[in-house]
Amino acid sequence: MTSVANQVRYRVEGMDCASCASKIGSTVRRMPGVEDVSVSVAAGTMTVHHAPESDLAAIEKKVIDIGYTVAPLTRADTARPGPEHSHDRTGQERHEHGEAAAGLQSHDHTPTSRPWWKSAKGRLTIASGAALIAAFAFHTAFPATGPWAFVAAMLIGLVPIARRAIMAALAGIPFTIEMLMAVAAVGAVIIGAGEEAATVVFLFLVGELLEGVAAGKARSSIQALTTLVPKTALIEENGSTREVSADRLAVGATILVRPGDRIPADGDIAEGDSAIDESPVSGESVPVRKTTGDTVFAGTINGDGVLRVKMTAAAADNTIARIVRLVEEAQESKAPTERFIDRFSRWYMPGVVAIALLVAVVPPFFLGGNWSEWIYKGLALLLIGCPCALVISVPAAIAASLSAGARRGLLMKGGAVLEGLGKITAVALDKTGTLTEGKPKVTDVVAVGVGEREVMSLAAALETGSSHPLAQAILERAKADRVPVPPAAEAKALGGKGVVGRVGGKSVFLGSPNAASESVSLPADQAARIAALNDEGKSVSVLLVNDVLAGFIAMRDEPRPDAQVARRALADAGIKTVMLTGDNKRTALAIGKQLGIDVQAELLPEDKQRIVGELKGQGLKVAKVGDGINDAPALAAADIGIAMGGGTDVALETADAAVLHGRVGDVAAMIRLSQATMANIKQNITIALGLKAVFLVTTVVGITGLWPAILADTGATVLVTANAMRLLRWRGPT
Repeated sequence: MTSVANQVRYRVEGMDCASCASKIGSTVRRMPGVEDVSVSVAAGTMTVHHAPESDLAAIEKKVIDIGYTVAPLTRADTARPGPEHSHDRTGQERHEHGEAAAGLQSHDHTPTSRPWWKSAKGRLTIASGAALIAAFAFHTAFPATGPWAFVAAMLIGLVPIARRAIMAALAGIPFTIEMLMAVAAVGAVIIGAGEEAATVVFLFLVGELLEGVAAGKARSSIQALTTLVPKTALIEENGSTREVSADRLAVGATILVRPGDRIPADGDIAEGDSAIDESPVSGESVPVRKTTGDTVFAGTINGDGVLRVKMTAAAADNTIARIVRLVEEAQESKAPTERFIDRFSRWYMPGVVAIALLVAVVPPFFLGGNWSEWIYKGLALLLIGCPCALVISVPAAIAASLSAGARRGLLMKGGAVLEGLGKITAVALDKTGTLTEGKPKVTDVVAVGVGEREVMSLAAALETGSSHPLAQAILERAKADRVPVPPAAEAKALGGKGVVGRVGGKSVFLGSPNAASESVSLPADQAARIAALNDEGKSVSVLLVNDVLAGFIAMRDEPRPDAQVARRALADAGIKTVMLTGDNKRTALAIGKQLGIDVQAELLPEDKQRIVGELKGQGLKVAKVGDGINDAPALAAADIGIAMGGGTDVALETADAAVLHGRVGDVAAMIRLSQATMANIKQNITIALGLKAVFLVTTVVGITGLWPAILADTGATVLVTANAMRLLRWRGPT
């Protein structure tokens, strides 16, 4: 059971529409000791915040009583949701409460992988449809007794619906879709429209079945991420290798990954070199070359080399599991628009009942109208008023967007964040690790009297074994250029100056220009060139051989490959960009000039927070992008805080959103996804309310009746859901 303070999460089966979520949330919220409830249709989960003395068993029983199956969600379940997980407790509860719940569970309680016709809801819909066909045949053969056949056909589908309506009413929720359907169907029979009543019940079940299929697709899009991780792994112990279940691997274990295998866990390469296909996780089509010490992620594919990987995270905490967990939790967080729709629907449902009652009673009672005609119209209005399409319009779009974003490494903590991103008008970006890669690279190699390869060879010889970032940059460049690195003797560091040693019988020094000038006088032209490199924000190391200038190497933390394109994408969208960095002004200005971005440098964390506040004071909606650690105050102060990272805990936990794959362009992509989502939501609301308005008028004037009413409601729900599911195919800007 996943508990944080007084919080518990559940897997809820049979929940396939926003009305279900609303009903469950309202029911649980009324229970003693419950402080708050968050329910996600797409994830099939419920989170309950409760007082320590709360009776969790009573809460679970209440959810079961209104027609659903509930089971405490373990951490492992979150990591790997899907049909292979079963909960003993669920089975026990089904047994203990089976009689009470049997008729209520016309909702689908089967895994999303099962064909719809094998589900409880599918079987009920098929039975209702078959009964309706049989009733038509019976009515044709025996017209006098035909109406009773339609009543019998209606009852097959209506009894489970009515039971759910009664249980919801007993739980304090009288105005439900099931209640509207039950009243309309019974009323139609009373006024002699049994044929239409049976047809309406069947169409209602078809609509619910389609909602379930759509919800299953949304849920499967999240669960599909977990299939990226193999179920088994080869673990090395005491010099031998054996196959074990991947979810039993412990942190620190060494696993063998063969060419072509999926990597079963997050870890660091202990031995080996290979091209890693990260496209299943990051979407990048080009494999990334990785070697000893590099980090690899679960679900990625090993290319051409044998790797030994030391695990750094358990199965329940690997990158894929954390992405799935974050998306599921995010879907439980409602957007402002969704909260408004929920509040609106609470008033809307009683309002629909009141209007339908007035339409049924006022014309015949005060204006001499025909009772049957106006009761029929009132019942049709009840069906038109079902808020399914309206209520599902927002959460369906948000669930699809969160899932599509997660597949690209764009993680957003809920609908409010997703909605807020579309309103951003200014983005403040950190430099190191955000606009730049976070580690220096060799940018210039200048040789004086010797070849460039010899300069790199001698410098790498002195730096071998050093962990200093500049030393690592030199060693990486030497490796990339395949420069031979001879052994160095008597190598030692000179505090604050550089490193000295003997290479091939020669005395070699590599250090700062100031330290080098203590031994030799640098020519004016070379000194000017070093100064120019410094002005470009580059650190320069001078190489002396036998106290003679041999060359120098310039290094800088370079912009990410997509930083320039990303900055332009934000500018094209009318979004102001600014760099906020604690780095020195010269280096920051050089990077800013290269990228074409305004710069404020040499800032303390509180300075960044203050500047974000000033931007907000100008009426801008500000997103702050940083590494999630030293930018924490500014991330918190911004309207939306976005952490850059490679799947680290900091990147996932400290901000409102996270860009997992370190692409600056993903910030613009995240904003575009938000804008696409809000456009989709507006379309959905227009479809839902537009169809209702049209059929409201046509029903009152007598053009349409019960059948078109339920078709309009079901059709609107299907259209809205299908439109929202289009967001699952979102791939971002091309």
